[in-house]
Amino acid sequence: MREVLPALAPDFPMPVLIVQHMSRLSEGILSRLLDEVSQVRVKEAEDKESAVPGVVYIAPANYHLLVEEDGSLALSLEERVNFARPAVDVLFEAAADVYGPRLIGVVLTGANDDGSRGLKKIKERGGLTIVQDPATAEADAMPRAAIAASRVDYILPLAEIGPLLNSLADGRRI
Repeated sequence: MREVLPALAPDFPMPVLIVQHMSRLSEGILSRLLDEVSQVRVKEAEDKESAVPGVVYIAPANYHLLVEEDGSLALSLEERVNFARPAVDVLFEAAADVYGPRLIGVVLTGANDDGSRGLKKIKERGGLTIVQDPATAEADAMPRAAIAASRVDYILPLAEIGPLLNSLADGRRI
């Protein structure tokens, strides 16, 4: 994320929702650190807030992040999925139902298969999918599982993901 988010244009025209597996004791440090190096605003998601373009929302530690029908964000303490809370599958599946073909799902480095089921649902709903090239990932299990689960639109090295997101947001499909 320290490479992808700073690459986003300051006027990035979409909200960005992020799930990162982290300690319950992290106390929002990830969003503060990423906000310092990014051109877009980065903050922890809050329950019932509207997701607005140009803002990056990070799931707070120990909460699943979901998207409601009206586009607002919701936080949940429901049981862990893939041994994690937050779990990216929970976010991807909820966002796919709300945004359908307007959704872009991205899976980066990670040590389990979280994200693979949700990325498949994004693809089934007509969304676009991007996965970090497993050869460039610190932990390649999540990217490999995502690639195995469905037909992925882009498999890219980490450094190419931010520029691709800018191009897609501008309507220039590569």
